[in-house]
Amino acid sequence: MPLLSMASCCINTKFRLATKGNEKGGGGGEIQSHPAPLLNKQVKFVKSLAPPLMATLVILSPLVNDPVSLGQTIDIQRGARLFSQACIGCHDAGGNVIQPGATLFIKDLQRNGVDTEEEIYRVTYFGKGRMPGFGENCTPRGQCTFGARLQDEEIKLLAEFVKSQADQGWPKIESIED
Repeated sequence: MPLLSMASCCINTKFRLATKGNEKGGGGGEIQSHPAPLLNKQVKFVKSLAPPLMATLVILSPLVNDPVSLGQTIDIQRGARLFSQACIGCHDAGGNVIQPGATLFIKDLQRNGVDTEEEIYRVTYFGKGRMPGFGENCTPRGQCTFGARLQDEEIKLLAEFVKSQADQGWPKIESIED
């Protein structure tokens, strides 16, 4: 009941919508004004604000939502393809079938000091521990892969891909065939 009494105390009885038969005369016989003209002005004002507000929302939306450009999508796909060619044998879905404590999940990358793109690049290029290096100029020879070597740009894409995946908890990436 308190809510009802609050609402009734806030109603402005001076402005009522006059309809046929409910016009009231004031003290001097005049009809009380109704809010229809005022309401129409408010609606027009709000409608006039809609286009600039929408334009502002569209302009500011890239600041709120990180846009993914076509180039970024292509780089992610290239990184995913390289990963599936060179890394997935040991690191399927970010794991590690050879050495379980050296997964590509962020907690293991941080613990092993390999949680930046630069460090991931370095380890991918030169190798570390049981992981062989894949760089064109990888040395010493025993630490490097006996398979195909990767170019610097490919290792950079791999490092970006691995870091991005690790930051997201290794979600599944659908690869696009050429």
